Amino acid sequence: MQPNFITRTAAVLALALPAGASYAQGNPLEAERWKTRPVVVVVAQPGDPLLARLRATLGETAAREAFREREMVLYTVVAGEGRRNDQPLEKAQTAALLKALQLDARGPSSFVLVGKDGGVKLREGPSIDLQEVFAEIDRMPMRQR
Repeated sequence: MQPNFITRTAAVLALALPAGASYAQGNPLEAERWKTRPVVVVVAQPGDPLLARLRATLGETAAREAFREREMVLYTVVAGEGRRNDQPLEKAQTAALLKALQLDARGPSSFVLVGKDGGVKLREGPSIDLQEVFAEIDRMPMRQR
């Protein structure tokens, strides 16, 4: 995968996905509550297969639209550096995010879906399928309303 592709994908996501409220130095997930469904992906290195597969999937128009339609935002922590929709987080925010979800930036690779209520709805490893995540969200009572 070429860096330009990743940059373009991130730029498209940043424009297409709902913007979060500005958040303080604490856990950035607090600002997402009742507004968005955060997806948190934590990997130890940039070339991790989980991250590559997720970015490739979100590079597809249908998946990107499904992500946006479900009011999802993407948090990534790659080699300890946090981002929200490819916008950098402060170090303290990244640390608070990891602590809140009991994740380690050194691994293992993790995928966490957080609901609009702030609760963890799904916790998976590197074999996650984004289509299954969409189906899980569609079964949620808030989504059905």
